[in-house]
Amino acid sequence: MTSKVTLTSLQCMKEKKEKITALTAYDYSFARLLDEAGIDLILVGDSLGMAICGEDNTLKVTVDEMAYHTGAVRKGVKRAMLVADMPFMSFHVSPENTLENAGRLIRAGAEAVKLEGASDGVLESAKRLVSVGIPVMGHVGLTPQAVHQMGGFKLQGKGIEAGRKIIDDAEALEDAGAFSIVLECVPVSLAEEVTEKLKVPVIGIGAGVGCDGQILVSYDMLGIPSDVTPKFVKKYADLSNVIKDATTAYIKEIRAEKFPAEEFCYTAPTRRLKAI
Repeated sequence: MTSKVTLTSLQCMKEKKEKITALTAYDYSFARLLDEAGIDLILVGDSLGMAICGEDNTLKVTVDEMAYHTGAVRKGVKRAMLVADMPFMSFHVSPENTLENAGRLIRAGAEAVKLEGASDGVLESAKRLVSVGIPVMGHVGLTPQAVHQMGGFKLQGKGIEAGRKIIDDAEALEDAGAFSIVLECVPVSLAEEVTEKLKVPVIGIGAGVGCDGQILVSYDMLGIPSDVTPKFVKKYADLSNVIKDATTAYIKEIRAEKFPAEEFCYTAPTRRLKAI
């Protein structure tokens, strides 16, 4: 697919059983590279709290930070659909506050926002946003904004009752108008059942191949170091060592006066300027 990715084209991909590809991005340079490579969906994730800022979780990320990074990513994206996370406590206080925060992310360049969870309040927020024309992506299973409540970053949906709850949450978000659901860190069989039951695309992360598509944190996928590397992450590159090796070579050349060589310098008349 070379045309602009939209809600309609994502839905068509599910119906045609064409896998949807998604990654996170937090800046212009990465976003441009991912977009040019042909990624279908780019998420400006509140995972920036961990990947960019070195936090233990996503809870400190603010709407200001999300809007800033969304604006930067927007400049690098032409084809992919751009979704921005609504961070912790940005869609829980009041309907007015939710609309204001979501509106800021849309004005920054997002084409949709993502909400974590499926409580009554979250469902009402989703309905409200959809009613004013702001597309909403849901997120169930492991929801990082509820990390303390869940007791850490753990597999969700184990057992019949827990699995039923995740199915119910996903269906409730679909009923609330969500155009897609992120399903994180659940057993493969449960993910397959959710994907079969829902009419909208299900994007998996740590949920097996049966989902309609997959998303990973780009830094994880590229092998850029992190304090937490989940079981479900496959490293498609080892940029950590590439970056360290390049930096080491740079340091050595400076100290040996090999850089900057003549080819990297500007020329001027050979006679040196003298003070008047």
